[in-house]
Amino acid sequence: MNKRRVAITGVGVLAGPGVGAADFWKGLAVDPGAGHHDVKDWDPEPWIPLREHRRLDRFTQFALVAADEAITQAGTLTADPNRVAVSVATGIGGLFSLEELIFGAYQDDGRVSPLLIPMMMCNAAGAAISIKYGFGGPTTTQVVACAAGAQAISDAMRAIQWGYADAAMAGGSEAGIRKPTEAGFAAARALSPTLTARPFSADRDGMVLGEGAAILLLEEMEMARERGATILAELAGAASTADAYHVTAPHPEGAGAERAVRLALEDAGIEPEEVAYVNAHGTGTELNDRTEGGVFARVFGDRQPPLSSIKGATGHALGASGAIEAAASVLAITNEELPANIGTVAVDPEIPLTNLVLEPTPWKPGPVVSSSFGFGGHNTVLVISPPPV
Repeated sequence: MNKRRVAITGVGVLAGPGVGAADFWKGLAVDPGAGHHDVKDWDPEPWIPLREHRRLDRFTQFALVAADEAITQAGTLTADPNRVAVSVATGIGGLFSLEELIFGAYQDDGRVSPLLIPMMMCNAAGAAISIKYGFGGPTTTQVVACAAGAQAISDAMRAIQWGYADAAMAGGSEAGIRKPTEAGFAAARALSPTLTARPFSADRDGMVLGEGAAILLLEEMEMARERGATILAELAGAASTADAYHVTAPHPEGAGAERAVRLALEDAGIEPEEVAYVNAHGTGTELNDRTEGGVFARVFGDRQPPLSSIKGATGHALGASGAIEAAASVLAITNEELPANIGTVAVDPEIPLTNLVLEPTPWKPGPVVSSSFGFGGHNTVLVISPPPV
């Protein structure tokens, strides 16, 4: 059986750099300075009425707004709504609501809202999108730490390729900039004490937190063409592996990550020398950056494509990060420009990367590798190509 091709026809994204794809893209070129990268002055009311958004956790609000942008850009779908999948990942879920539940439960009166459980549950964002648009296809929530957003997109791609769905809303959402999250990453020695992300830099000292959401609208290629949709890019391949090594540290040689990259290229039918850009995971931690740099040096040899991490601009949005980076990869194709590796002046000499993008750079779009790696040893890699001619 031949796999069906998958078109990307809509992109919705919001994160620290901006709300909406246009402002987000502009914000990727701006150094945000020190601090966690939240969505400033967030107000969901332009998209979600007050009565509704009061019943939704912040991460679900983010997902609905990103979905609205993606589906508006894509235009009217011709797919049967019961064959539209929804695949929306998160790492933590409704943390704001979870804190409220815990706080309320320990008060003398023990009063908590009856809505808190559906607000905090990890599948709330995917369920909200399914309900709003009447999409009755498989609706799933991937929770594989920082690989979750990419995994959600990969799973949705497979559903379309193998005929279980004809279209999908796929991505991730996270609103985890809270004291417990910050304290936990600090205790794990992953958080930057200066609260400045400098991926692959000689002076990097850890990650900073981000938040936001990205949703891609995926369609079976011929269906998209027949309805006259503007095809932004093609989701050409993906792969997932496990390190089977440690719950937080990556495999020291990056064995699982390297397998994921090579398998994703094989799945897409692309040779390493055809890759035109890598949107790297690049968290700014000592272990991730050194391991990931070694992986790409081995995969691409002395023909390394341009590479950058956007986490210097976005922070690390945990379970949403892979989806946000996939959105950035699509926008790099449509804008014919590579995003800069914000915060880095000089690459760590122990990291064998030779083509780091230090400022926004015009390019001729080609196949993009977008990599995501998560605690637990989860590795997910996407291959996104320019639209077919």
